[in-house]
Amino acid sequence: MAVHELVIAALSALIGAYLLTGNRRRVVYALYKTLPRDILGAYRFVRVNLLLWWWETRGFTVARVFSRYAAANPEKIAFIFEDKEWTYRELEEYSNRLGRYFRTKSLSRGDSVAVIMESRPEYVGTWLGLSKAGFVGALINTNLRQDVLVHSMKAANCKAVIFGSEFKEAIREVTDKIPGLSLYQWSELPDTTCLEGATDLNTEISSIDSAPLVHDLALGTPRDKLIYIYTSGTTGMPKAAVITNLRYMLMSSGVHFMLNLRSTDRIYDSLPLYHTAGGLIGVGQALLRGVTVVLRRRFSASKFWPDCVHYECTIAQYIGEICRYLLTVPPGPCDTKHKVRLMFGNGLRPHIWKPFVERFGVKQIGEFYGATEGNSNLVNIDNKIGAVGFVPLCAGSLYPVALLKVDEETGEPVRGPDGLCMRCEPGEPGIFVGKINPKKVVNDFSGYVDRKASEQKILRDVFKKGDRVFNSGDILVMDEFGYFYFKDRTGDTFRWRGENVATSEVEAVVSNVIGLKDAAVYGVEVPMIEGKAGMAAIYDPDNTLNIKEMGDGLKKCLPSYARPLFVRVLSELPLTGKCFLKKKDLQDVGFDIRKITDPVYFLDNSGVYVKLTEQLYNDIIEGRARL
Repeated sequence: MAVHELVIAALSALIGAYLLTGNRRRVVYALYKTLPRDILGAYRFVRVNLLLWWWETRGFTVARVFSRYAAANPEKIAFIFEDKEWTYRELEEYSNRLGRYFRTKSLSRGDSVAVIMESRPEYVGTWLGLSKAGFVGALINTNLRQDVLVHSMKAANCKAVIFGSEFKEAIREVTDKIPGLSLYQWSELPDTTCLEGATDLNTEISSIDSAPLVHDLALGTPRDKLIYIYTSGTTGMPKAAVITNLRYMLMSSGVHFMLNLRSTDRIYDSLPLYHTAGGLIGVGQALLRGVTVVLRRRFSASKFWPDCVHYECTIAQYIGEICRYLLTVPPGPCDTKHKVRLMFGNGLRPHIWKPFVERFGVKQIGEFYGATEGNSNLVNIDNKIGAVGFVPLCAGSLYPVALLKVDEETGEPVRGPDGLCMRCEPGEPGIFVGKINPKKVVNDFSGYVDRKASEQKILRDVFKKGDRVFNSGDILVMDEFGYFYFKDRTGDTFRWRGENVATSEVEAVVSNVIGLKDAAVYGVEVPMIEGKAGMAAIYDPDNTLNIKEMGDGLKKCLPSYARPLFVRVLSELPLTGKCFLKKKDLQDVGFDIRKITDPVYFLDNSGVYVKLTEQLYNDIIEGRARL
């Protein structure tokens, strides 16, 4: 979308609005108010598209862009980790050694290799090196264990796994379930004992030539698969979302230009590198745009601002949960001593947006929206409180995203007499979709490794017969000025502690742990807390459930964020006339013990389920309980 096209479209809309009757004044006013925003957004959007076009026409991949920058700026700092500075030359050489080593293994081009490591520069160098050798790094969530971990590696058809020594036990538990999987252990400390059957990767790559893999790099194309990032989607087990080189370039460069980042910035990235926000958008600033990124092993609320001061960061990343945690830390001198001018991320709730900005003095919040596997992204470039982004009122056809009316019970789009979907009016919540156009990078949809799962995210015959759109599964609302606001998720997924939780996955684990009893899992709102906490309703008419054994079993099988925070024990099973569980009714009541007579349990900080008493309930509701 060129700037002159936007101006022409805006003027045409203004003239058209003037000729209309009724609400014409309001429409003209909205266009007048948003025109400066829209022109600035269009200018930045054009810059992103021109860069992507330039990279694609010249056959650039992420590895090639990075290697060119490293050759031109070898001593510039790419990453800082625990006071150790990694120059572009060092990261280039590390990734070259790793790539050359794996080129000698019995792997075919395009094969995937699981990567399970803590956040650190070697993590980036590992998947980058794999890409240079023609392989695809599958970035596994480090919280996964046992069956879910096995599923994730099998979903990407991984031929090998590179794991940090801190995950030896997790790998030991699953090796017999994935025959033929080659094991490579990376260790932070020297003389660390290797897992039986694993290759010591540190020793193997130490003597490998660090020269560029020029010939191998030339084989890759911009539309080749680069990495797999896992997402829960809307139902089922974790899915491996395909991130091509161009997809990686679009998301990282899109944030860079839309939020006006600079090569002189320093970004504080304390997010997990196996997720899109930290590992793609954050790390991508270093790999593609020459921005120094400070990495942290794991997020710490008490160290966040002191780190930003210590490393002289000018930008920091967040997810909504992080902002809430930071507000709970007692005030300190670093709250305003830092140099952070911009924080970008997603999930900052409107009710803490202003208090957060006022306390920490951050001049700009760059809230954005976009699914890892999706083709429709939004960015808030003008500090509009609560908005996840905007689309110019006069540019709907140039950036084809929309909100569709949905059935509140089923979450399915509502169709008119002609069989086509119906658009929402301003102020009306609907499901967010983006038109699929494989010819344009910004509108393409690569989907998942699992083709059937990819098809489930596509809606057909939406605005006209034969068209296709990506179904985000998210409910948003748009105001009269074109700003979008996140409302909720459809389907059986909720978000807790920055992670997507698929209820069907948790239900299966819960049912197995408690002896195949009927169980329903859903997300419930907790006052003053971002996302939704997990709650399980278990049918136990004979009162045989051992809540302690259940807690112990879930601790072994599920990561902490996926364990239900509340458990309701049902003596009767609420079913519809068609014998479907009335999950929505259970969800509406939540854990409100004033409305239900069934026993309810709460997962306390020690990891034990305790009876939810009236006092504990009040502490949770009033924000005194630590969740």
